[in-house]
Amino acid sequence: MIRFTIEQRHLVDVEGKPIANEAGSVSFHNCEADSADEAVRLFVKSDGAEVIGNIQKFPGFQAIATVRKTGGVYTLQVTPTSQTRLPIR
Repeated sequence: MIRFTIEQRHLVDVEGKPIANEAGSVSFHNCEADSADEAVRLFVKSDGAEVIGNIQKFPGFQAIATVRKTGGVYTLQVTPTSQTRLPIR
C-alpha cells in the first residue's frame, strides 16, 4: 500500500459559476491504495462523487481526475505522501 495526498480543488458550483479562486476552494485529504488511480476511486466512493471522463495517470504514482459532486465540479490531484507516519482518517 502507498499513502497518497489528494488535493481537491473546487472549480465551479452547481450553477456553473467559477469559484476556483475563492477562499476555501482547496482541501487536502489522505488515502492508502495500491495505485494513484485506485486512490482516486476510493476517495470518490467515500466522498459521494463521480468521475467525469478518465483518470489521467502520470509517472511516479500521480494522477489527476475531474469529479462531480452535489456541490459542483472539482479536480483531484493525487501524489504520493512523503510522510509515512501520517494518520489516515
